[in-house]
Amino acid sequence: MNTAVTIAGVTWKNPVTVASGTFGSGAEYSELVDLNQLGAVTTKGVANIPWQGNPTPRIAETYGGMINAVGLQNPGIDVFAKRDIPFLKQYDTNIIVNVCGKSTADYVEVVERLGDEPVDMLEINVSCPNVKEGGIAFGQDPKALFEITKAVKAVAKQPIIMKLSPNVTDITEMAKAAEAAGADALSLINTLTGMKIDVHRRTFAVANKTGGLSGPAIKPVAVRMVYQVAHAVQVPIIGMGGIATGEDAIEFIMAGATAVSVGTATFHDPMTPVKVAQGIEEYMKRYGVEDINELRGCV
Repeated sequence: MNTAVTIAGVTWKNPVTVASGTFGSGAEYSELVDLNQLGAVTTKGVANIPWQGNPTPRIAETYGGMINAVGLQNPGIDVFAKRDIPFLKQYDTNIIVNVCGKSTADYVEVVERLGDEPVDMLEINVSCPNVKEGGIAFGQDPKALFEITKAVKAVAKQPIIMKLSPNVTDITEMAKAAEAAGADALSLINTLTGMKIDVHRRTFAVANKTGGLSGPAIKPVAVRMVYQVAHAVQVPIIGMGGIATGEDAIEFIMAGATAVSVGTATFHDPMTPVKVAQGIEEYMKRYGVEDINELRGCV
C-alpha cells in the first residue's frame, strides 16, 4: 500500500502536514507527537525581523471552530534558522517554512536567507497586509499576488507553495495568477474573516475585532474551493480547512488535493495529525486502495 505523494519534486511518505501557526515549529508538540510519522511539518510564519503580533485577547472559541488574531507573532529569521531548523532536522520528515512579510522586499529577504538552509519547501503566506498598498492583503488582488509570486520565485532555491486566502470573490482567479507567476504548488484555504462579540462584556471577543475563522465550520467551503482550484490549474494542491479525521482528508484528496494540512483540530487533540495519517491508511485498507494517488480528484 503506497501512501507517498510527490509535490514539486519533493516526496512525502504520506500526504499529511500541519497548518502553519497551529504547531509552532514542532518543538512544543514533539513530546506528544512523533514527528517522524508526518509527511511534512509546516512551521509558523517567519518574517525578516521579529514580530510581536496583535494585542490580547487573540483567540476565541466559536461554534464549530475558533477565531484567531495572533498577528503572526514570530522570533524572526535569525532565531528561527539558529534554533528551529536544527531541531526539525532531527526528524525524518520534510520541513516546510511558512514565510510572511509586509512588503515584497520582506518576503524576498527571508526567501533568500532560507536558500542556504536545509529546508524542503517554502509556503508563502499572502494573507499578510501589504503596507505599501494601504494594508490590503497580497492574496486579495490577483496582480499583487502575481507580482509577489514572481519576485519570490526569482530568488527561491526551494519549491514555492503559495497559500491562498478564501476572502476573495473568485479563488480560481487567484490560483491562476499564482500559477502564471511560477508557483510550484498551492495551499488552501487560509482562514475566513470572522467576528465574535462577547454579549456579557459588550465588546469584541478578540482585541483586533475581526480574526481568522478556522475549524470544522469552514470545511465545506474549503472542499469546494479546492475542487474549483484543482479544475483551474495544473500545479499540485495542499488542502486544508477543518480536517480532523482520515475521512476528512480523503474528502479533500477526492476533490483534487495531493496532500492535506491539519490545524485547528490539533488544539483539541495534539495527536490529530498522526491520527489523520493513520485514518487515511485505514480507509485505503477498507476500500482496497493500493495507491493514495488513485483517489486524487476522483469525484
